[in-house]
Amino acid sequence: MKKNALRAGALAAGTTLMMLLMSSPALALTRDDGDDPGTGLSVIETLGLFVVAPIVLFAVIAGLVMVLDKSHEAHRVTTRNIKTRPKAKAGSKA
Repeated sequence: MKKNALRAGALAAGTTLMMLLMSSPALALTRDDGDDPGTGLSVIETLGLFVVAPIVLFAVIAGLVMVLDKSHEAHRVTTRNIKTRPKAKAGSKA
């Protein structure tokens, strides 16, 4: 068990190290030929794009699923329609 955990940890560390080494050109400070970056995003724009927009999309999709749900009440698994077998009495035979 301990060997498997050690092996998995070594594999994860090696994979992470290789990915970091391969991604080093992405962190370069020199511009490539033809590179024409636009203006940066403000903090508000960044939060709106990467935080608020996904939350709003999730809420809209979840709301549409709940509103347009056409399944029958009897098919839903709820605490009201779960049927359990009664417990057997100690003296009865099965």
